[in-house]
Amino acid sequence: MDTTLYFITQIGFVAITVIFFGLVLKVIKNALAQSTIAADRQNKIFKNVIIGLTLWMVMLSILSIIGFFSDFSGFPPRFIIILLVPMITLVWSLLISKITKQLLILIPPQTIINLQVFRVFVEILLWMLFIQNLLPIQMTFEGRNFDIIAGITAPLVAYLAYSKNLLSKNMVIAWNFICLGLLLNIVLTAILSMPTPFRYFMNEPSNTVVAEFPIIFLPGFLVPLAYGLHFLSIRQLLNQKN
Repeated sequence: MDTTLYFITQIGFVAITVIFFGLVLKVIKNALAQSTIAADRQNKIFKNVIIGLTLWMVMLSILSIIGFFSDFSGFPPRFIIILLVPMITLVWSLLISKITKQLLILIPPQTIINLQVFRVFVEILLWMLFIQNLLPIQMTFEGRNFDIIAGITAPLVAYLAYSKNLLSKNMVIAWNFICLGLLLNIVLTAILSMPTPFRYFMNEPSNTVVAEFPIIFLPGFLVPLAYGLHFLSIRQLLNQKN
């Protein structure tokens, strides 16, 4: 393994996580400022979001550093915590919460879609792990991972739909569902490449690097960011009258 290249890869995962969640926080803060929510409640909501993200990051970091998630021998594997906690949290906060519905009216729809461009950088980092023999080929764009298409098409869809008005609401909804399918494909591929009793892809290396720090930010933050943005976009579009 090239230690320099691996260090660059590690920095890349940290940088993408910090930068894009910073952009998300900026969007939330701007929407809160434009809302009719009382100032003290705005501050409380924003503070709770930051505290929640920080606690999750600290917990993931500590547990991954001590090797907690690297134990794939149990059933269900410990890694499932990383998948379920964000999913449950986001389903409630993005699809059910009335506050989210209120804020979505104030967020430009193209902003939510454009943020999906981060997936291009993620795919590059996954490929960098592959060429270091730390990740199986099926998890890259050379194998079964086509998620880079979502990142590449996101700015194009946002431009055609909201700058040129060439794409209908239903077309953008369809794009969201297609990209969710691409994401589900790679998530399932990743799970089936792990050294668990239900492993399907037997080529080496197995998918264990995602349980290590800071690559743990991929399943813990970046995957939830991807489907979370899709949830927001779909809810926003469905709430539109036209």
